[in-house]
Amino acid sequence: MDKNVKIETEYITLGQFLKLSDVIQSGGMAKWFLSEHEVYINGIQDQRRGRKLHEGDKVEIPGIGQFVITR
Repeated sequence: MDKNVKIETEYITLGQFLKLSDVIQSGGMAKWFLSEHEVYINGIQDQRRGRKLHEGDKVEIPGIGQFVITR
């Protein structure tokens, strides 16, 4: 089941998303997390913490969950 992550702005970066969705405790953990875990955005693997996520994007982190960006 997908979990909705609501944003107030046009986009959010992958690093910000990880913190907002409580996957990581602090923004500083994003670089480490992305080097240790596979993250798929709309079905394509992407490890860039600056990757912009927009409304409707789907993020899947195996073993953690699936998320949908909403506004």
